[in-house]
Amino acid sequence: MAFESLSERIQGALKKLRGRGKLSEADVDAAMREVRMALLEADVNFRVARSFVNRVKERAVGVEVMESLTPGQQVVKVVNEELTSLMGGSERRLETASQPPTVIMLLGLQGSGKTTTAAKLARLLRGRGRHPVMVAGDIHRPAAADQLEQLGATIEVPVRRPRNDEDPATLVKNAVTEARKGGQDTVIVDTAGRLHIDGDLMEELASMASAVQVDEMLLVLDAMTGQDAVTMAEEFTSRISVTGIVLTKLDGDARGGAALSVLEVTGCPIKFSGVGEKLEDLEVFHPERMASRILGMGDVLTLIEKAEQGMDEERARQLSERLMSDQFTLDDFLEQLQQVRQMGPLDQLMSMIPGASKQLGAAEVDEGELVKTEAIIRSMTPEERARPDIIKRSRRRRIATGSGTRVQDVNRLLKQYQATRDMLKQMSRGGMPRGKMPRMPFMN
Repeated sequence: MAFESLSERIQGALKKLRGRGKLSEADVDAAMREVRMALLEADVNFRVARSFVNRVKERAVGVEVMESLTPGQQVVKVVNEELTSLMGGSERRLETASQPPTVIMLLGLQGSGKTTTAAKLARLLRGRGRHPVMVAGDIHRPAAADQLEQLGATIEVPVRRPRNDEDPATLVKNAVTEARKGGQDTVIVDTAGRLHIDGDLMEELASMASAVQVDEMLLVLDAMTGQDAVTMAEEFTSRISVTGIVLTKLDGDARGGAALSVLEVTGCPIKFSGVGEKLEDLEVFHPERMASRILGMGDVLTLIEKAEQGMDEERARQLSERLMSDQFTLDDFLEQLQQVRQMGPLDQLMSMIPGASKQLGAAEVDEGELVKTEAIIRSMTPEERARPDIIKRSRRRRIATGSGTRVQDVNRLLKQYQATRDMLKQMSRGGMPRGKMPRMPFMN
């Protein structure tokens, strides 16, 4: 996951300051040296890293921190605020046209993920009640239009392809006119890319932008390329009026440098982040939530939003009633694990739970363990799934054989089920979980 190494390094540096009754300027200097090294290793622009550390130091050695009863915690608060500011401060919403349709153009080089991002954005906006149409503006690569049409069919969003000898500017102009007549309130234009920025590309983009009133010019960047993405953003923003950034592949092993550098270097805010390959894996970028995750404080709001999207409201009510009446079965347990899996990559979800990394220690997320869990539960009889207390030694051996696992695996699953059941019951009654968080069946 992006930021994982950076998060560990920064948390380690700040941990040395926590719990101290007093802090000296030397203590702060030492911690900030580590933070600066962590930022540079995460491929943050060196000028941005230096400026960030200087701002934190200036505030951290001030009266507000030094005379505080908890100076270490105050430094963490300062770092959190400065990280949030570095990434934009708060969510930057999409601009909308005063008279529909709103026109959104996606720019970027080949391979940055423009076409897929167009479909992801269309799906996201459609889920908000908008009526988008996508425009295949890359007339040089017929496969781009084919790909966009296939994606459009998947998400049930119409696609406008080039007709006859339409040049890009005419295509966009005609598409906007047709959208206005057809009642579509958003036009998402996928533009051509190149292997590098050149005059022909800029001229084509400029002609498309001048043909209609464009409300958003979103630059799509691959987060995996680190500072190369920031350099690319600098070049684009110096030649064309970019209004926002979409960072793709932020779920991979990107070191996070682009996310932390791009606003300060270009003045352009990140508006969306791609966090997976599925069409639902596009998120509004929230700087304050990302800063919180980097510092190990979790991201409860995003977690709740994902849960609400993936959870059937009526089924959630039924589950709550079953918990309150002590009827939570292994079938319910399996259903909950499957719904969690649908919410997104498990390592990302765990990073959103405050304190999860601290409580779970060296436990690693392994989605393959869920397959094993499902096999074990499906090897049980309906009665065993409803009443796990009857599963004694001989039954455990039979279940292990039937699922191709070991008796120890069955034992561990039953313990996890009981611990999870106890925790959920406590939470459903308004209490906070006591003790350590139980290890889930996707950890080893």
